[in-house]
Amino acid sequence: MNDQALRLGTRRSKLAMAQSGQVADAVSQVTGRPVELVEITTYGDTSRESLAQIGGTGVFVTALRDALLRGEVDFAVHSLKDLPTTQPDDLVLAAVPVREDPRDVLVARDGLAFAELPNGARIGTGSPRRMAQLNAYARSHGMTIETVAIRGNVDTRIGYVRNGELDAVVLAAAGLNRIGRSDEVTDFLSVDTVLPAPGQGALAIECAADNADLIAALGELDDPFTRAAVTAERSLLAALEAGCSAPVGALADLLADGQIVKEMRLRGVVGTTDGSTLVQLSTTGPVPETHDQAMSLGRELAAEMLAKGAAGLMGERAL
Repeated sequence: MNDQALRLGTRRSKLAMAQSGQVADAVSQVTGRPVELVEITTYGDTSRESLAQIGGTGVFVTALRDALLRGEVDFAVHSLKDLPTTQPDDLVLAAVPVREDPRDVLVARDGLAFAELPNGARIGTGSPRRMAQLNAYARSHGMTIETVAIRGNVDTRIGYVRNGELDAVVLAAAGLNRIGRSDEVTDFLSVDTVLPAPGQGALAIECAADNADLIAALGELDDPFTRAAVTAERSLLAALEAGCSAPVGALADLLADGQIVKEMRLRGVVGTTDGSTLVQLSTTGPVPETHDQAMSLGRELAAEMLAKGAAGLMGERAL
């Protein structure tokens, strides 16, 4: 390997820059080469439309991938939950590093936890997945809440709470951890209450499929358990996207007996955004040892969910 700087393509947001900076340091250590960040503006960063309207899928990723394919950057870092489920042939996911906390969190006024929110509390989130599960939880616990669609970066979202427009906002724990703001969290939402987005908390490091040296170097940052988990989650998402347009939550975790990891559990949920209908199922099996095994875990659970009525749930995602 030479000592020329590697170019890392990243979105410009504070969060993207923070997580790319962390990856840059790690890549520098394994390659012995300096890494420079190349900031790229994506459609998702400039559009003011809601993510549900602009399709969500790929809006933060396409510009980075184009820069990779044009050779303007050597590799790119994505939030894995932003990646479309189909992988382009000429790009490869060289590494999925150890996952951050996958949970969603609440940042509420007066330090309130979710269960302590007053009746009629206004909770901001841009995610139909979060809305569906928060509304379903509230229904089943005799609470009345109003979910309010919001967009913007972390400062903007938390600002709605600070200035009194909203009682609370829901964000990803991983993002707040990465920018050093986890002390603002007033409640960590249990995955039994809100299942995260498929791949939430994980990063994807992508490069050109023909760059064998770089693929090998980046591969040292790969965590096989995280990769198996997010592969199962994304396989579930892909199979459900084919059969329903409702918002999907999914989480694969490892079940250990003492220090010995025995099995992988995959949980999935789809629901209507008002929370009136949720289809939530889980499956447990041996820890996948290959990509295909992880994929089939996701597909099998998706088939069960579709059979249980997920196919009849039409979400508000623009088709």
